[in-house]
Amino acid sequence: MSAEKTDRINEKLLSKKYQTNVIRLIKAWKKGLSDFEVSRETGIDPVKLKHIKTDIEMAHRKLRLARKKPLIPPGQAPGQRHIFFNPFM
Repeated sequence: MSAEKTDRINEKLLSKKYQTNVIRLIKAWKKGLSDFEVSRETGIDPVKLKHIKTDIEMAHRKLRLARKKPLIPPGQAPGQRHIFFNPFM
């Protein structure tokens, strides 16, 4: 359960950055509301809403990549990747 909490984005930090309730925006998007509907409902400028959405998407992408990345001990070289197509053959 503690791993789930560490793998979440920091909504409070984003709320402070954009001076709005980001948790409310996320819940509205999960309900299926479009960006236009969310901006009309909350009174947030659509451009600012797009910035918030891209920040959330980038944070999720960073978390997913961090989870996928294998842990390599320092000093050990990463394994070779197979090349299936070699244009020089």
